[in-house]
Amino acid sequence: MQTGHTKPSETYAPLYFLASLGSGGLVVTFFMWLMHWTSHPGRSVPVFEDIATAFNSGSLATKAMIIMAVAGIAFYSFLNIKVLIWNLIQFKKWKRTEAYIKIRSSNAETQLMAMPLALAMSVNVCFMLGMVFVPRLWSVVEYLFPLAIIAFVAISILAFDMLGKFLGRALTTGGFSCIANNSFAQALPAFALSMIGVGLAAPAGMSAAPLVSGIGLVLSTFFLVAAMLIGVIALVLGIRSLLENGADIETAPTLSIFIPLLTVTGILVLRQSHGLGEHFAQASGSASRLMMLSQFLSAQLLFALLTWAVLRRLGYAQRYIFGKEASVGSYALVCPGVALAVMIQFWLNRGLVDAGLINRFSVGYWVISALAIAIQLGTMWLVYVLNRKHFGKKVPHN
Repeated sequence: MQTGHTKPSETYAPLYFLASLGSGGLVVTFFMWLMHWTSHPGRSVPVFEDIATAFNSGSLATKAMIIMAVAGIAFYSFLNIKVLIWNLIQFKKWKRTEAYIKIRSSNAETQLMAMPLALAMSVNVCFMLGMVFVPRLWSVVEYLFPLAIIAFVAISILAFDMLGKFLGRALTTGGFSCIANNSFAQALPAFALSMIGVGLAAPAGMSAAPLVSGIGLVLSTFFLVAAMLIGVIALVLGIRSLLENGADIETAPTLSIFIPLLTVTGILVLRQSHGLGEHFAQASGSASRLMMLSQFLSAQLLFALLTWAVLRRLGYAQRYIFGKEASVGSYALVCPGVALAVMIQFWLNRGLVDAGLINRFSVGYWVISALAIAIQLGTMWLVYVLNRKHFGKKVPHN
């Protein structure tokens, strides 16, 4: 029996990249406040000048909202990048251990895809930091879009290298255990590819240059299709094993992975639609956006109910969130909270409001917004609890 105290994060696992990812997701939730509650005429997203104008001319409530949003973006961006750097350093050390060799010959090899997933999120975070804090960024943004495309393509090369090694091994030598696949863990590659795709869709939706927009459209479509194919396969394989073998408590949080995957996919499609409308006269109407977002949100709620039912039955929260036990897989529960908060904001503003079903800033509008904020606050609390458990305090181990 070993004695002493240690932090759970001292036993490294690649899923700790999800700790960086979750903080990056919270940056997006605060950016939603600025995007939907301030005016940014002529642009699909707010930039420094729009935020400054809204702050100077706005009411006390508007000023308070902007201060909280900017502070939230700054804090969680710092946390995102800090934890990403920590992960990259630890991952380099971990690759020299037997644990790395072991994971490369098991189902868990796809956990390595958490690295390109987190890297893609951090590129998006840097873009949001620039829009919020850098004056006159929009005057040079057309030079930044090609750089962003290059960055995401570079990350995609890393992602496909990791995925190719896994599939090459599994499809030529076998060894994939369907019994141990009693989760949706194999959907992580789909999530990573969709995150790369949504980044590539940003130039598609925001660039004023048709060529740059077109390149973004084509590349993001490739990653959209790849993510959908892998996601469907992972869903079918996972459901089959779950029904036969039941859920494993430590991997059960992955049942929620399709919630963030659907949000990222939804934003990707919205960006593509905007780009098609701006440059290729193929804009989608408000009714079609409302239907698409409602369908995505409906699927997310079903996955949320499934996850809640399984985790409640397994007593997951009592053991790994409120209890003394720690599991790095708990960070997978941060992503669905972020995703639902963001999707509700899009469903409300780009769906219900654009379709004329709800008036902007009406009572009904703020009721739905309050739901998104409540989920956001709950996710912030979960990040605090998990970070404290995994990074902040030492626990006894045997």
